Amino acid sequence: MFRPTPTLAGLCLLVAALPAQAKDKPLDGPPPAVFQAVVDCKALSDPAARLACYDKAVSAMDAARTAKELVVTDRATVREAKRGLFGLSLPSIKLFGGGDNDDDEVKEIESKISAIRMASDGFPVFTLEDGARWKQTDGRNTFPKAGQKIRIRKASLGSYVASIDGQPGVRVIRQAN
Repeated sequence: MFRPTPTLAGLCLLVAALPAQAKDKPLDGPPPAVFQAVVDCKALSDPAARLACYDKAVSAMDAARTAKELVVTDRATVREAKRGLFGLSLPSIKLFGGGDNDDDEVKEIESKISAIRMASDGFPVFTLEDGARWKQTDGRNTFPKAGQKIRIRKASLGSYVASIDGQPGVRVIRQAN
């Protein structure tokens, strides 16, 4: 039975909420108008006018956030979302930044195995502490056990390699939860 993780479910809701015309709008372009209005207030020299401008702009920004027309997040939340989505094939969108200079790109994860089951082809499927499932696709027998540490890293040609308790790595693929 398919059970989405909270991170995956949140991402799906966020992507579904994006307007259709946003697919052509680059995320590294100008900021939303409601945010730009706050920034524009600092150019006012009269303190009373600047304060009135800030009050009006911040109220509009808060209303947009409450109506879910504006999403506010921080880098730590983006990193955690990327970590939760590590290994999944997603459409190429710049929802979490990205591009050539993506300092927050997740290249490996470390976790513990919480459960193991054998697939019909005899290879193990590891369930990690966060609920992510990874299936071994080739290599030697790993004889994994629940509670063991696992390190999964990106490898060549879009593949992934898992090392269990420091053993030599085996190829794995992320499975949809």
